[in-house]
Amino acid sequence: MESGTESTGLGLNRNLYPQIEPYSTGFLKVSDIHTIYWEQSGNPDGHPVVFLHGGPGGGTAPSNRRFFDPNFYRIILFDQRGAGKSTPHACLVDNTTWDLIDDIEKLRKHLEIPEWKVFGGSWGSTLALAYSQSHPDKVTGLVLRGIFLLRKKEIDWFYEGGAAAIFPDAWEPFRDLIPENERSCFIDAYGKRLNSYDMETQYAAARAWTKWEMMTAHLLPNEENIKRGDDDKFSLAFARIENHYFVNKGFFSSDSFLIDNVDKIRHINTTIVQGRYDVCCPMMSAWDLHKAWPEADFKVVPNAGHSANELGIAAELVAANEKLKYLVKNNGR
Repeated sequence: MESGTESTGLGLNRNLYPQIEPYSTGFLKVSDIHTIYWEQSGNPDGHPVVFLHGGPGGGTAPSNRRFFDPNFYRIILFDQRGAGKSTPHACLVDNTTWDLIDDIEKLRKHLEIPEWKVFGGSWGSTLALAYSQSHPDKVTGLVLRGIFLLRKKEIDWFYEGGAAAIFPDAWEPFRDLIPENERSCFIDAYGKRLNSYDMETQYAAARAWTKWEMMTAHLLPNEENIKRGDDDKFSLAFARIENHYFVNKGFFSSDSFLIDNVDKIRHINTTIVQGRYDVCCPMMSAWDLHKAWPEADFKVVPNAGHSANELGIAAELVAANEKLKYLVKNNGR
């Protein structure tokens, strides 16, 4: 099951594509409150693919474009409500999974795209599953990485002390921000501080929350990633929006909502890429999804953690996009 080499026999490229710049950018007003940033790069006449960023609240980055062949794909990136360049920054009002799904549809229609491929990692995989289950007729393929199903056991593992067994040094600053009498639920305790009337209280909680996640996202420590926890603007959106979604259980009607609705998307050509040593989104979730959906390609990277930027994971993501490119070219979709 562990995949370190290409097994499809297609001789697919596994290297990130060179950095490119967008050929168009814009802002789309999606509600009375929210406006989202979007951009397009690659081939304007190519096969459309939408990139769903993680967090929620993480925003997009220029490097996200590099997973896709710019000669073949019309690459669409956008910042979800409250994240990145979208406004208002770090806003939690009218910010739910279902609002984001509606935004994806509004953007698709705005760009006059009949259907598109969906690519998402971490929270992006959650949103990709929820979106495709809501609009299966609009999705030509799925690439999912670092599977996160937003179940209680996943939240408890990462935020209530499970992952601390592996990263006790990173956990203690996260834990110590919260007084002992509030440590029965760190999600709630952080939620209180991230919604404080005092901005410095918000920023302190946001930095601690973000650093905990950034310190655990790679198999081997990545200093550049960890430094993102020092960026107050990034941290505030990242921590506030994540916490808001987790307190609200992803706004799903049941703990197993995404698994329960796999039948709606079983027909969609899908690749699941998972790092064996992912501490943020442990492999149990990808494994549960794989068992519910054996038709999807399942790639386990034996020497990787959570981040899409780890070499083995990036290689599998590029290869998954190349495989879908090959299928589109040969099936005429």
